[in-house]
Amino acid sequence: MEKELKVSAIKNGTAIDRIPSNVLFKVINILGLQNCENQITFGMNLDSKKLGKKAIMKVTDRFFTADEVNRIALIAPMAKLNIIRDYEVVEKREVEVPEVVENILKCINPKCITNHEKIGTKFRKVSSSPLEMQCCYCEKHIDQEHFEIING
Repeated sequence: MEKELKVSAIKNGTAIDRIPSNVLFKVINILGLQNCENQITFGMNLDSKKLGKKAIMKVTDRFFTADEVNRIALIAPMAKLNIIRDYEVVEKREVEVPEVVENILKCINPKCITNHEKIGTKFRKVSSSPLEMQCCYCEKHIDQEHFEIING
């Protein structure tokens, strides 16, 4: 049996697994990792039983906030986070889209008050599969394909 390491180990940090390959760079962008000084390793188009093809990303010395995890969940709802300390996985958790998200998604309705006034956005989850959110102000439904993440 041949074993190969496709993404190298890190001493401390976070590994994000089960990212659909087609959204890897979106995840990097919404987390602002293109400006990060930490070492980032990623693999793309890796074989996955659940996704067919997946991406994985490891960020050295970085642990994500609840807001950042919510952003990941909106783009990659099947993702799994592994917290690593001293080369050991000390915590595993699957991301979960919260029932309500605030100031993360932009409403796609051009007439929505959030696009004209200085008011934060607020969406509630309507469906998990497929993922769909509803604006709490104008009631516009948005599916995952049309999510626009507000850079935080």
